[in-house]
Amino acid sequence: MAELGFVHLGFGPDYVEYTQAWEEQRRVHAARFADEIHDTCLLLEHQPVYTAGRRTADNERPLDGTPVVDVDRGGKITWHGPGQLVGYPIMKLPRPVDVVAHVRRLEEALIRTAAEFGLETTRVEGRSGVWVLGDPVQERPRIGGLSLDFDPRIGDDEFDARLNGPEYAPSNAGQRREDRKLAAIGIRVAKGVTMHGFSFNVNPDNTWFDRIVPCGIRDAGVTSLSYELGREVTIAEVLPVVERHLKDVLEHAELRPREIEQVAGA
Repeated sequence: MAELGFVHLGFGPDYVEYTQAWEEQRRVHAARFADEIHDTCLLLEHQPVYTAGRRTADNERPLDGTPVVDVDRGGKITWHGPGQLVGYPIMKLPRPVDVVAHVRRLEEALIRTAAEFGLETTRVEGRSGVWVLGDPVQERPRIGGLSLDFDPRIGDDEFDARLNGPEYAPSNAGQRREDRKLAAIGIRVAKGVTMHGFSFNVNPDNTWFDRIVPCGIRDAGVTSLSYELGREVTIAEVLPVVERHLKDVLEHAELRPREIEQVAGA
């Protein structure tokens, strides 16, 4: 695979406004499609913003009317902001495009990054991104004195964690010893070229996630590298490690077009 280049758009205090970065993505995407540039990964920190992918439901958005930017990536609603390293790899993939394989490669690079800092992470079946696994269900503390069998997030379609304080807040999933997402991934492929990418929680204020249903997942939460390690980790520390693992995984990937099943008699 061709060499992957990196462009730093801005980090604290030069946080990048979301629509500005989105416009830059579109510009780089067009240039990559035209083979004017090589594969390029934009890296940055955003100003605080909620963004909603195409599958976001109304009951997953902020209740207080906080503005949300609706975007053309996959996935649901999430938050971006200071303390979160965001990467937009803009890459040309072989056709027919294998989107899942691209997502798995991004996950692998971030899993390796976390491991280098001493944190074990993994994938969760049916849920994209990079996760820190919680304790077995029977060993977790009871929420509000209730066993998981009576956890209203699971059994009550009308229950809304956004209205029920810190006991159910996504940012407190670590205290509840539940599964918690360290890095989210949402992409789009247009004309065989990828857009959007990943967000890696290094040391953000994760209470921003408490206003929404992050990624549409109600029975798990969010975390950060700093929280899990019990010490302050900075974007500056993580940035070169992420770049190294992205280059290793993406440049050495054996890209293959998605296999198309042949229909008998067609």
